[in-house]
Amino acid sequence: MLAINNIEVVYDNVILVLKGISIDVKQGSITTILGANGAGKTTTLKSISGLLKPERGNVTRGSIEFEGERIDRLAPHETVQKGIVQVFEGRRIFTHLSVEDNLMAGAHIVPSTSLVREKIDQVYTFFPRLKERRSGEAGYLSGGEQQMLAIGRALMSDPKVIMLDEPSLGLAPLIIEEIFGIIQRMREEAGVTILLVEQNANLALSIADHGYVMENGSIVMEGPAQQLANNSDIREFYLGLGEGGDKRSYRDVKHYRRRKRWLS
Repeated sequence: MLAINNIEVVYDNVILVLKGISIDVKQGSITTILGANGAGKTTTLKSISGLLKPERGNVTRGSIEFEGERIDRLAPHETVQKGIVQVFEGRRIFTHLSVEDNLMAGAHIVPSTSLVREKIDQVYTFFPRLKERRSGEAGYLSGGEQQMLAIGRALMSDPKVIMLDEPSLGLAPLIIEEIFGIIQRMREEAGVTILLVEQNANLALSIADHGYVMENGSIVMEGPAQQLANNSDIREFYLGLGEGGDKRSYRDVKHYRRRKRWLS
């Protein structure tokens, strides 16, 4: 459905950020990209959504295809019209608007009033808390509720693919569990394909079908999510577990940058 084909991304015509990465996202799947800060995960999403140019970035090699059509040369609004939306790290809701007005802002490309109403009802089905607070200012929502609103706003455009950038960031464990449960429901009940960028590898792999591990702008490992979760290197370097499932301290595992058995 969505294919990133050996792309390179350069900022300011100088800084090479993505170094020939390839990612395939199958229709109806949850695909996750794992990696530490600075690995290139968010840049990957922006290369898909068309948001590199405002930051002086460009896809200088390779291509990105959606449903067989090349999209890496499209403007951001054209990418949304194709059916791909991005939920940004840090939510970025309109704090001075009501919850429902935020949702309506996400429906600007929806052609009919009846479909807009249908999408709002769908969002409220997934996120009942938003319905309870639909008339209140979004800035007064909790962090978890704001994340729900950001995801709900993305659903309003009737997307085929939703790209989520660090949806667990800064949230309490119970709220994270609730949101990730809703992400699974969105795939199952709304038929939305999910591309998930996440630092919480354990959580991401628990709901994903397939995963990619990024380091320094390159894909260093990929495979079925369960296979990655059981991989000894992933367990040590990203889940903090040693042989036999024993937890490791940061001091014990920080040498992983010198090892990286997956590169051999």
